[in-house]
Amino acid sequence: MFTGFILAQTRDTTGRQDTSHTLRAPIENNDSSKGLINSPNVDSLSKAKSDSLKINSVCRKPLKDNSWGAVAAGYPHKNFIRLAFDENKFFGFSSLPVVMNSDIKEFEGKELLFYTLLGILLFFAFIRLSFPKYLGDLFRVTFRTTLKQRQISEQLIQTPIPSLLLNFFFLISASLYLNFVFEHYHYASRYNFWLLFFYCFIGLAFIYIIKFLSLKLSGWLFNISATTDAYTFIVFMINKIMGVFLLPFLVLLAFTDETVYKVAFVLSYIGVFALLAYRFILSYGLIRNQMRGNPFHFFLYLCAFEIVPLFLIYKGLISWF
Repeated sequence: MFTGFILAQTRDTTGRQDTSHTLRAPIENNDSSKGLINSPNVDSLSKAKSDSLKINSVCRKPLKDNSWGAVAAGYPHKNFIRLAFDENKFFGFSSLPVVMNSDIKEFEGKELLFYTLLGILLFFAFIRLSFPKYLGDLFRVTFRTTLKQRQISEQLIQTPIPSLLLNFFFLISASLYLNFVFEHYHYASRYNFWLLFFYCFIGLAFIYIIKFLSLKLSGWLFNISATTDAYTFIVFMINKIMGVFLLPFLVLLAFTDETVYKVAFVLSYIGVFALLAYRFILSYGLIRNQMRGNPFHFFLYLCAFEIVPLFLIYKGLISWF
């Protein structure tokens, strides 16, 4: 080992130096340009460019901040949306409100009447779909005078439910029609429309209940129950037809203009009086066949039980309303 160490310290006699093992120690200095290693493998140009870019990026900073944050700093306590609304000329959020004085207007339409008529139509549709055979037989029996009274009485006994529903439907239709009549002649201008409708419904129901009970009592007292039952069926049969007849006129009287209103009113009058006259004709034929009565007696009955009560009701309405 000592001999090898000695040999390593000897100088090369050939005069050539091995440059691969020759290194220059860098000189420590604050100037980075003087401390570069003089080596052929280092690209001094690229190193200089990278240093110059760093120097320029540091030295060339903008003198004034023009970003949105700097602009928004001039409007404290406002967010971006509020600032946009304030600066927009189409939205006057910052302008003074305009005060407009106007009278309070209350609009009273016919919404309740519309829904009432709609309910009546649906009620009739329910009867029509539930008992189609009864309605067909009813119209066929009404306009066929050759049908025997015994068959009519049997039909009344066999189908009480649709008969009761149609009687109730007649009370609703006739009450609403009487309400329109009273309003047309200004007999009840001081009363509410629906309160008057309720009074008409109660009045008609009371009249026909009293009439039904009185006919039953008369038939039992005078032993003519078959005749009174047949007459009762004729009265309520015409009432059912009248209730169906008045249904389209109720819609016309409620929602049409003056010209159509007058025409509908006249036609409804004609139809109602025609049905009442037809009821009197059927009743007279029944009494003449079963009781052998003369026309004078039937006229007295009409005056006592049909015409005089109507005049009394009319007189009471004139006096009270």
